[in-house]
Amino acid sequence: MGTCFKRMASPTGTLTLIASEKGLRAVLWNYDPRKSDIDCRVEDPDHPLLLEAEKQLNEYFAKKRKTFSLKLDFIGSDFQIQVWEALLTIPFGETRTYGDIARQIGNPDSVRAVGGAANKNPIPIIAPCHRVIGANGKLVGFGGGLENKALLLELEAPYRQTSLFD
Repeated sequence: MGTCFKRMASPTGTLTLIASEKGLRAVLWNYDPRKSDIDCRVEDPDHPLLLEAEKQLNEYFAKKRKTFSLKLDFIGSDFQIQVWEALLTIPFGETRTYGDIARQIGNPDSVRAVGGAANKNPIPIIAPCHRVIGANGKLVGFGGGLENKALLLELEAPYRQTSLFD
């Protein structure tokens, strides 16, 4: 069948969820297939994987879910996929720096490239690039916008030992 999508409302705005035959391929803000690297024109609001992704995201936004259990279908370079898979290891309510991720993937000199890969993460929230902050502890870079990054981190704030907003 290829890819299909459904839209959902969220506290961060309308999200477009895209599924392939292999798994969830994307969670996008302001999706426009004419301006996106992911071309998906078939809407399927009843697709089982998309319904499950919507359910789990709604549970996350309602503070009833800390981890996701969805089959993912990352499409990108080997390096990007390595970074995105590293994002999946960041626990709920914790943050890492881009340098931490670069060291984790065994490439400590790739901090800027890690930032670029994180910014192109096609499955944000679920592969939590919002949990990656600058070395100075500041919120930097996020494909969904810094306002949404702050909102997601605040949602998880009760579970963090320290606040980024003090």
